[in-house]
Amino acid sequence: MARKRVEEVKRVIEIPENVEIKVEEGNRVYVKGEKGELFRELKHHKVEIRKVENKVEIYCKKPRRKDLAMVGTCYAHIRNMIKGVTKGFEYKMKVVYSHFPIKTSVSGNQFLIHNFLGEKKPRVAKILDGVDVEIKGDIILVRGIDKEKVGQTVANIELATRVKDRDVRVFQDGIYRISRGD
Repeated sequence: MARKRVEEVKRVIEIPENVEIKVEEGNRVYVKGEKGELFRELKHHKVEIRKVENKVEIYCKKPRRKDLAMVGTCYAHIRNMIKGVTKGFEYKMKVVYSHFPIKTSVSGNQFLIHNFLGEKKPRVAKILDGVDVEIKGDIILVRGIDKEKVGQTVANIELATRVKDRDVRVFQDGIYRISRGD
């Protein structure tokens, strides 16, 4: 059975009062709010992003399946940017150990994990720009306005404490994400 083709698709995002959005040619989107400012270039040859009064419209004529997916992607990115500059994003992580006590610290844009599985050298995870890492005992809070940078920093910390060459059922030590404040 043939699918009915859609002539056009349009998704609309309402702009909150305390947020400024500027859309430039080439689908460059600037979002400014009380917590900061974000910029993103959402390039796609068929997708058009426009600002109309207090709304942002993501529009596509005669979309195919990939074009529809791109409209949804642009919609999600802009919504995440608005949420980031108004509320921000916060991830909680927990330090778990049963063999050697793990000590953590922040040095510039590096997150240091000392004494992981008794290792002499500290393991290092990169903290991306615009991301704040706070250590409260065995709880680590990762905050920022860019969802991708916050999520990547959390992933960097988890990857730095990955157990290699040991039985992961026995050595469950590490730093794990326990909640995502969406």
